[in-house]
Amino acid sequence: MTRKVAIYGKGGIGKSTTTQNTAAALAHYHNKHVFIHGCDPKADSTRLILGGKPQESVMDTLRIHGAEKVTLDKVVKTGYHDIQCVESGGPEPGVGCAGRGIITAINLMEENGAYTEDLDFIFFDVLGDVVCGGFAMPIRDGKAQEVYIVASGEMMAIYAANNICKGLVKYAKQSGVRLGGIICNSRNVDREKEFLEEFTAAIGTQMIHFVPRDNIVQRAEFNKKSVTEFDPEANQAQEYKALGLKIVENENFVIPKPLSMDELENMVVKYGMAS
Repeated sequence: MTRKVAIYGKGGIGKSTTTQNTAAALAHYHNKHVFIHGCDPKADSTRLILGGKPQESVMDTLRIHGAEKVTLDKVVKTGYHDIQCVESGGPEPGVGCAGRGIITAINLMEENGAYTEDLDFIFFDVLGDVVCGGFAMPIRDGKAQEVYIVASGEMMAIYAANNICKGLVKYAKQSGVRLGGIICNSRNVDREKEFLEEFTAAIGTQMIHFVPRDNIVQRAEFNKKSVTEFDPEANQAQEYKALGLKIVENENFVIPKPLSMDELENMVVKYGMAS
């Protein structure tokens, strides 16, 4: 059965990088058939898988050519290790709602049979920490069953993760979506792992993996590749391999218990991040 996974997190935390590197590891090391559906209007969720090649988004195709031209061969591209990729795209800047673009794009992909039964994983890479409107669609309408939140030991990343959990609680009962854990995309801040472990325990989930900071990620991106494709023997590639396996084997899916603002503030102060 296909597992449908939504990746959320603070803007700039590294969701797209984490999603693409995890997908590449799942395909390369674990022989999984993966589909990435980018749900960010910037349409940058798939470029490392496609070797930096520009991908025409669903919304661009819809706007320019009309709905009848939104065919799979037009908008779905195949990249590294046969990973399939599509980008929702968004409206022209300053016009319309990008969230509605996500709704439209996912519905069109379903109508065109893009999400085939042979897929092991579909990843929805979702814009920032927005859990309202169209950006909440993957978890609101049951398009995704599992959520992973990318965070770090930085204060705003933790605030965003807590807010996303509040949104997830709201939709959990109607859609059945559950939190699979927090992925720490390390920023090398003091006591980071300890902080994330206390935070995840407090909200009733797990830190599914601590991804250390390594400049090879940037070197791979400069070469328009995932770390696994760039250097499959590198330590960082092995970290994404381990993360992929943990996601494959994960059975710890919960409705989180978000912290109150006072509880969160107290935890932030404890770890010296109030300033």
